[in-house]
Amino acid sequence: MSQSEAIQEIPAGGFASPPDSETPPTGSIDENLNLDAGQVGVLLISIAIVALCGIAYELIIGTVSSYLLGNSVYQFSLTIGLFMFAMGIGSYLSKWLMRDLVTNFVLVEIIISLVGGATSMILFLSFPLVMALYQVIMYSLILIIGSLVGLEIPLLTRIISRRDSLRYSIAHVLSLDYIGALIGSVSFPLILLPFLGLIRSSFAIGLLNIGIAIINVFVFRKYLRYPRLMGALAVSTAVMLIAAMVGGSRLTSFAEQFLYSDQIVFSKQTPYQRIILTRSLQDGDYRLYLDGHIQFSQRDEYRYHESLVHPVMSFEGSREQVLILGGGDGMAARELLKYEDVAEIHLVDIDPEMTRLCREQPTLRALNGGALNDPRVKVFNQDAFTFVRQPGIQYDRVIIDLPDPHNEALNKLYAREFYTMLEARMKPDGYLVSQSSSPYFTRKSYWCIAETMKAAGFHLYSYHATVPSFSIWGFHIATPRGPIQPPEDIEVPTRYMTGDMLRTGSVFPRDMGPLEVPVNTIMHPKLYHFYMQELRAPVSERAEALQF
Repeated sequence: MSQSEAIQEIPAGGFASPPDSETPPTGSIDENLNLDAGQVGVLLISIAIVALCGIAYELIIGTVSSYLLGNSVYQFSLTIGLFMFAMGIGSYLSKWLMRDLVTNFVLVEIIISLVGGATSMILFLSFPLVMALYQVIMYSLILIIGSLVGLEIPLLTRIISRRDSLRYSIAHVLSLDYIGALIGSVSFPLILLPFLGLIRSSFAIGLLNIGIAIINVFVFRKYLRYPRLMGALAVSTAVMLIAAMVGGSRLTSFAEQFLYSDQIVFSKQTPYQRIILTRSLQDGDYRLYLDGHIQFSQRDEYRYHESLVHPVMSFEGSREQVLILGGGDGMAARELLKYEDVAEIHLVDIDPEMTRLCREQPTLRALNGGALNDPRVKVFNQDAFTFVRQPGIQYDRVIIDLPDPHNEALNKLYAREFYTMLEARMKPDGYLVSQSSSPYFTRKSYWCIAETMKAAGFHLYSYHATVPSFSIWGFHIATPRGPIQPPEDIEVPTRYMTGDMLRTGSVFPRDMGPLEVPVNTIMHPKLYHFYMQELRAPVSERAEALQF
C-alpha cells in the first residue's frame, strides 16, 4: 500500500486504523514466519481446544470447591469472576511478549497442562492437610491458570495475523474461541464428570493442552527457539499426565481418603452426586455420604428411619399407597414394609446408581432388608419435583427423605411451590412427613421449612429425635385436613421410637424453639441461604446467635 493510499483510508474522526498485520521484531526466531493454509488450520484448531480447556478448568475448580465447601452459587460465581479477571491480566501482559511468539505459546501450553492437570489433586489434598490455606491455594490456582489462558488467545491472534488481515484473524479466532468454550461447557457435565470424575477429568484436560503443544512443536519446529528442548518438555509432560490418567482411580482414592476418617470401600461420581461408602476399621460401622454429607451410619440409622416413618404411619386412616421421595438407600422402605396393609410403595430417587448400589451391595442390602427387591416397592429414577408435578395417583402417606438443602436444586424440593403440588398428590385425609435437618445446629432452616409448609396450607406437628451420628434431628408431620393429635403408640415393633418419645419430642427447649422466619420459595430461596450460613458458622457463633 502506498503512503497516499494509506492517508486516504484514515476515517473522518482522524484516527488511523492499526496495520493489518504485525511485523515481528528483529532477532525473533519466527521473524520470517510464513504460514501456509495447513499451519493456519492447526492454529485455528488450537484455539478451539485451548478455549475448551479453559472453560473446563473453571468448571473443575468450581465443582471441587462446591463439593468441599458447599454453596455452589458462591463458589462458581467467585471462580468465574476471578478467572475472567486473571484472563484480562494475561491478555494485558501479552503485549510485552514481542518476539518468539510460537515458542511462548508452546511454553504457556506446557505450564497450563502441568498446573491445570494437577488442579483437582492439589485441591483435594490441600483441603484436609492445610484447610486454613485451602481458599488461598484455590485463588492462586485460578489466577495462575486464568492468566496463562489469557495469554493464549492474543498470542495465537498475533501469529495468525502474520498471514491474514487483522479483520479476518479476529473473526476466526473469536468464533473458534466461543465454539470451543461451548464444547467444553457441555462436555464437562455430560462426559467428563460422569465417566472420569473430577481428578481424572483434570488430567484429561491437561492432556488436551499438552497435545496441542506437541502438535505445534511438530508443525512449527523451524520457528521455535530450542525446538528439541520444547519437544522434550512437551513429551515428558504428556507421559506424566498419561501415567496420572492410568493411575487415576488410585489417585482419586488416595486424595478422597484424606477427607474421611474411615476406609472408603466404594466411591463413584454419578451425573447427580458423589457417592461414598466408608467402613470403620475399629467397629465395622458403614457410613454413606452423598456429596460429602453423611446420609446414615450403620450404628444408629434405625433411630433416624424409625423416627421418620413410624409416627406418620401411626395415624388412623388408609395406608395402602405410600410415596417415598428420596430414600434411595431403602431404609425407609424397610420400615414401611412392616405394615401389612401397605399395598404399594413408590420410591422416587433421581440417581439410578444409588438405588442399584443399595439393591446389590451386600452390606447395604442386608441393612435395608432387601426392601428394594420387594414386589411391593416400585422404584422411579426421576427428579422428585418432576414426579410430583405430573398427574398420577394420590397417596395416603408421603415420606420425604431428601438430603438437606445444601444446593439450589435441593432447595426447590423444600419450596412452597413444591409442597403445594405435593398436596394435590395426597388424598384429602393423607399425611406427609419430612426430615428437616437439625433444629439445634440449623435452627432457622428447620423452622423455615415449617413456615413454608404452613404457607402451602398444611397443619403441622413438629418433633425431634436424637441420632448420635447426626446429633439432634428434626421432622415435621403435615396434613391438609386439620390440627394434628399425635398417635398414642407405635403399632409395629421398633428399637427406638415410641408414642411417648414422639410426644416428648414435640417439646422444644428455648435454644431450639420456633423463630420468625420467611417462607422459602423457588424465586426467593431463603432456606438455602439460611442453611449455608448455619452450616458455616462455628458452634460458638451459633450459640451466640440463638434468639430466645
